[in-house]
Amino acid sequence: MLASCALARRPPQLLSQCRQFSMTRIGMARATNPSTSTSPAKWTPSSMRTGLIVRKRGMTAMWDDHGARVPVTVLQLENCQVTKNIVHVRPDRTEYHAVQLGASDRPKRTTTHQMRGHFRKAHVKPKYIVKEFPVTPDAHIPVGTTLSAIHFVPGQYVDVIANSIGKGFQGTMKRWNFKGLRASHGVSVSHRSAGATGQHQDPGRVWPGKKMAGRLGGERTTVQNLPVVRVDTALDLIFVKGAVPGVDDAHVLVRDAKKKMIGLSKANQAKGLYEEVLPKGVDDLPFPAGTKEMVQSLPPVIEAPSKRSSPFIPRE
Repeated sequence: MLASCALARRPPQLLSQCRQFSMTRIGMARATNPSTSTSPAKWTPSSMRTGLIVRKRGMTAMWDDHGARVPVTVLQLENCQVTKNIVHVRPDRTEYHAVQLGASDRPKRTTTHQMRGHFRKAHVKPKYIVKEFPVTPDAHIPVGTTLSAIHFVPGQYVDVIANSIGKGFQGTMKRWNFKGLRASHGVSVSHRSAGATGQHQDPGRVWPGKKMAGRLGGERTTVQNLPVVRVDTALDLIFVKGAVPGVDDAHVLVRDAKKKMIGLSKANQAKGLYEEVLPKGVDDLPFPAGTKEMVQSLPPVIEAPSKRSSPFIPRE
């Protein structure tokens, strides 16, 4: 009672600062020990899960229930573990929450002393790659947890981030899809050139940003809204429909699709369309993450149902 009276006498600015400080302490406590969090461990459209660090193994083909050929890219997890939970308070008193992951074990002798101490504190083996994924405060994972391919459910959509293949110095036709000049009369051997790049005497120069020949590839690329068609929990394989940037055996970041998963689920929930919050055929998502413990109660291979209708059944 005395504490409440003392708080009532304080100015509103001080009350808001105390409230923000208490929320910051709560968020930091949840990040330090996520098992003590009081929030329900169930996915909601307002939740943002962590992604995964995988390796691109190459492309192959699958056939669905109707015999249609589906090109897929095979992604594999290599001992992807949680190395840290991050809570950062910005200057405007808002909080940034993230989960730091490490993947692909590396020898201790090739690891720097600083990173050895970091991995020793997390009780995990040294890793080749360490990345962090922004999450909501209720999606922190205990440090040392090993994630599984079941983190992504067959039928959902994902965004894939990787460095594209570097192609060196290329011309305008390959780099910007220019159609080129005429390959018949009057152009001689310059039919693959860019053509005119300047203007008249005014301005008398080439504008910055003009599409011209230059280095192509070798940059961070994001491919959005790729469907997950199969998950192999025994070998930690994720089969994604479509092409993924990067060379084979390169590290790739995979996360829930921002447009067809997070954004669309929030919009459908706001409209009251709760049956359309998740994609068709997906009942729920592992939250806060799909771990190795979940694999024990699941079949080794899980496939998504075909999204197309059977060509042998007449349409209504």
